[in-house]
Amino acid sequence: MEEAKGNSWIILHNAVIVTMDPQSRVFRNGGIVIEHDSIKAIGQSSDILRDFSALAHQIIDLNSQILLPGLINTHVHSSQQLGRGIADDVDLMTWLHGRIWPYESNMTEEDSYISTLLCAIELIHSGVTCFAEAGGQHVSGMARAVELLGLRACLAQSTMDAGEGLPASWVTRTTDECIQLQKELYNKHHNTADGRIRVWFGIRQIMNSTDRLLLETRDAARQLKTGIHMHVAEIPYENQLVMDTRKANHGTVTHLEKIEFLQNNLLAAHTVWVNNTEIGFLSRAGVKVSHCPAAAMRMLGFAPIREMLDAGICVSLGTDGAPSNNRMSIVDEMYLASLINKGREVYANGNTDPTALPAEKVLRMVTINGAKSVLWDDEIGSLEVGKKDFQPCLLHAN
Repeated sequence: MEEAKGNSWIILHNAVIVTMDPQSRVFRNGGIVIEHDSIKAIGQSSDILRDFSALAHQIIDLNSQILLPGLINTHVHSSQQLGRGIADDVDLMTWLHGRIWPYESNMTEEDSYISTLLCAIELIHSGVTCFAEAGGQHVSGMARAVELLGLRACLAQSTMDAGEGLPASWVTRTTDECIQLQKELYNKHHNTADGRIRVWFGIRQIMNSTDRLLLETRDAARQLKTGIHMHVAEIPYENQLVMDTRKANHGTVTHLEKIEFLQNNLLAAHTVWVNNTEIGFLSRAGVKVSHCPAAAMRMLGFAPIREMLDAGICVSLGTDGAPSNNRMSIVDEMYLASLINKGREVYANGNTDPTALPAEKVLRMVTINGAKSVLWDDEIGSLEVGKKDFQPCLLHAN
């Protein structure tokens, strides 16, 4: 038995602990020992109390509450929170060109700060302790909000250097400026807020990105050992445009494979319109996919989630931004993901299959799969010794 350093140990006991570890262990009367921000021990309450109670400065009886890892939302536009309701009942291109980009291009850093505060508070209400920002215009404003609220986040600048629909203030941004700005944001904010903030590179979508931007982003992210967040294969029009302009055989994913952009640090959002060959490309490259069921059903369609999971792709869940969803509850997304992917089996194959996306798999999508998607699974996503995910979501067992 070790001596407690500075008498800093906390024991939580008498809890139903759902670890989400590789063995999927569940302790029906479990205990956990916390040292500072890390998990020191986990097991049956009786064992934890016997071995550690004499050294703990605080012992908390959770009265059979459920203890989970903090939930992870892998696709959020925090700067869009103030725009909730401005883009209902329109197709994606109208949504982007006529509603969202004019709104985003007029935001100030203070607007982004306030928007991220409101967004993050709503995320916290559904148990989210970490999110992946899908791309906004003022990362410094986002970072202020994340630091204040105590969340973890992978923040990214929305970058585009070509294509139609860009607001006037964005048209003049060159490829070099897009890359340089993201490097500056990385140097300023990466690993700040006691290590809770990480800065990623962001590509908004292929329709507004040159191949040079894609490849230089790939290389810069690889050099800095960080991730890339990108909307991928959202609608059929996107795939057709890529076939027409890039001479790809199918669409976005096929082209990204051809130019060697697909990497294991890429988080591909939505990824609805892909065929089996492209699912193979994503799997072999180790690309992670963020499934956003509410946003997909609003404008995009049925993503082949079961096929992706069967191919070994790490699939997680996201809410998307407020104008895509009008709510930021990851628990709602869990519910929708289960139902939509069961319903898709009927639509695609004419057969019902209640096992298409079972509850345990959905829970993995918002915990350990989420952590792998944001490249943070060495510290968060499961309750295991040595991990730092003691920002628990407590739910009554009844």
